[in-house]
Amino acid sequence: MASLQDIGVAAAINILSAFVFFLAFAVLRIQPINDRVYFPKWYLRGLRNSPTHSGALVSKFVNLDFRSYLRFLNWMPAALQMPELHLIEHAGLDSAVYLRIYWLGLKIFVPIAFLAFAILVPVNWTNGTLEHSNVTFSNIDKLSISNIPPGSERFWAHLVMAYVFTFWTCYVLQKEYATVASMRLRFLASEERRPDQFTVLVRNVPPDPDESISELVEHFFLVNHPDHYLTHQVVYDANKLTKLVEEKKKMQNWLDYFQLKYSRNKSKKPSMKTGFLGLCGDKVEAIDFYTSKIDQLSKDIEAEREKIRKNPKSIMPASFVSFKTRWGAAVCAQTQQSRNPTIWLTEWAPEPCDVYWHNLAIPFISLTVRRLVIAVAFFFLTFFFMIPIAFVQSLANIEGIEKAAPFLKPIIDVKFITSLIQGFLPGIALKIFLILLPTILMMMSKFEGFISLSALERKSAAKYYLFIFVNVFLGSIITGTAFQQLNTFIHQSANEIPKTIGVSIPMKATFFITYIMVDGWAGIAGEILRLKSLIIFHLKIFFLVKTEKDREDAMDPGSLGFNTGEPQIQFYFLLGLVYAVVTPILLPFIIVFFGLAFVVFRHQIINVYNQEYESAAAFWPDVHGRIIAALIISQLLLMGLLSTKGAAQSTPLLIALPILTIWFHRFCKGRYEPAFIRYPLQEAMMKDTLERVRDPNLNLKGYLQSAYIHPVFKGDDDDDIDTITKDCEQESELVPTKRHSRRNTPVPSKYSGSSPSSLPEVVQEEP
Repeated sequence: MASLQDIGVAAAINILSAFVFFLAFAVLRIQPINDRVYFPKWYLRGLRNSPTHSGALVSKFVNLDFRSYLRFLNWMPAALQMPELHLIEHAGLDSAVYLRIYWLGLKIFVPIAFLAFAILVPVNWTNGTLEHSNVTFSNIDKLSISNIPPGSERFWAHLVMAYVFTFWTCYVLQKEYATVASMRLRFLASEERRPDQFTVLVRNVPPDPDESISELVEHFFLVNHPDHYLTHQVVYDANKLTKLVEEKKKMQNWLDYFQLKYSRNKSKKPSMKTGFLGLCGDKVEAIDFYTSKIDQLSKDIEAEREKIRKNPKSIMPASFVSFKTRWGAAVCAQTQQSRNPTIWLTEWAPEPCDVYWHNLAIPFISLTVRRLVIAVAFFFLTFFFMIPIAFVQSLANIEGIEKAAPFLKPIIDVKFITSLIQGFLPGIALKIFLILLPTILMMMSKFEGFISLSALERKSAAKYYLFIFVNVFLGSIITGTAFQQLNTFIHQSANEIPKTIGVSIPMKATFFITYIMVDGWAGIAGEILRLKSLIIFHLKIFFLVKTEKDREDAMDPGSLGFNTGEPQIQFYFLLGLVYAVVTPILLPFIIVFFGLAFVVFRHQIINVYNQEYESAAAFWPDVHGRIIAALIISQLLLMGLLSTKGAAQSTPLLIALPILTIWFHRFCKGRYEPAFIRYPLQEAMMKDTLERVRDPNLNLKGYLQSAYIHPVFKGDDDDDIDTITKDCEQESELVPTKRHSRRNTPVPSKYSGSSPSSLPEVVQEEP
């Protein structure tokens, strides 16, 4: 087992690694050629110019101001200077609240660490239980609950501290939940006009033999929301069209490159080969080739657009419905529309840039089946994740390679090569799988059919956290393979599980301390260095950048990565809450992680990350729920641990803790969660009233008419959008027809673009 000296050495190594990363970042970030890598957010907003465009030749690439190298840590105070209100304006509420998760960790664990070191560490250290036993132990174990003899009265200190830590955590969580809920409502109230404030997504529109989806939606909402309905946009199955549009964009980019190349040297037209990667095939003139390709794709795109507009099967039983006021949209989104609760389902529409258009084409009826399939698949992925690893590793088996490729036998028989294959490839296989895990989980969430990027990231985050909990936390505590873990749980009663895990917890403190230093400290320092992004950017600039658009794509900073970042933060909350009573020595390492990560990610949010969407902190209930779950897990495991220490009399007192925690969670859920899933009608009315006063002549229909048109219908050029909007308006116009069905609209409705005198004609034609 590791001693305090070993932990000190490991800490020194990781601190040194982090310092090297920070030093490298300090040097690299002030070099002109790296400016777009470390400050891309300012470039995207047009607020920063490239320093490589001016000055002497050398100064375009290397910073010659040696005084700037002495101020290599000035980015830290700069990251902390921006007030939170300005940060929200600069980066959005999602980013600001994401930072509050790290700040929440500091607020919870700093006081807990102070109490634990003042009370629990002396109580544990002043026993001689481990010294008088035959068990191999380390100095760290002497600081843990393992050093308390069975049946000792000293366990009352741990019991009292468990209550104190729980009450403190709940107090901080309640204050933070209230603060974030208030920030969300204030943000929504102060935010500028956005299409999603007026728009509702309607799904599971029932079929009608006499009306198209567009007609049916308009009739329904004119009848049931006559004073507030404004317009609607049906949802198309445009996935095939999307592929064609993406292909045309690639071709256009190549055409721009060759035209630019030709403009620099008019004496020779650029040529290319049409085969694989331009290395083989017929040699042709590049500009003519790509021009003809684009012309053909344009014809295919227009034909596919026309096919979609004319084919009723291309229109999904869903629609974005917009209202004249936020109040009208709020009423519709938060109420049941029909006596049959399975049809005319309404929910708030995501903002247009948050919509995941591909999933809108999934029939609503198949969503339940898809989610059941993914639930089963995720269960097997989580509990049997060793199967794909074992399969990949089996491919690296010596005998398997010799059978598949006998000619490699002389090479494989070399001892060094054999050791490399058997010792290196299995570890690489595991690493590749863990690197691919977030992508696999995101694909699962997409298959489930969620219709917004924010929802996809939240669902992927939930899966990732569960995977980490089972395979990193439980899998590390209960040694053995995933199959052995599962067998252990299956063949013991439920009340024995906390005991089994509880006994192993103190023994794994050293492992988790090392994990925090490697994954947390060095990982966070690596985050700010952005070494991967730096290398990829320069490789793209050197080999792939052909146009200015390519340069922007190469600079793409990405976003926070909530689906992987948040579950990792939650894992540190779990470790801190579990070990706070058991082995308090782990707490300082977690505090260092939260403090360091807060500063680093504040810098990244200000200068680097460009968030794709804005959900107004809709993820906070998930954050709160996972911390509550971690708190309950820590209480149950403490109960299991104390029951093995002859302190069974404390169990009845500890049972109250999870009960009180669950009650607290239900209180917070009822008090604050509605702010994250509903929009108060009072707030909506106030905002509508203010807008009418400020902008009485607002053409809201013109503002909303094309907001939710599928991007592929907007064309590649800005001047196409008016034409496309006209097409969509014409498609949504209703034609007076004889209606034989009144199942969905009990009375005749108006139709857009018609004179009042034409409505009676429709009524007269009805039987």
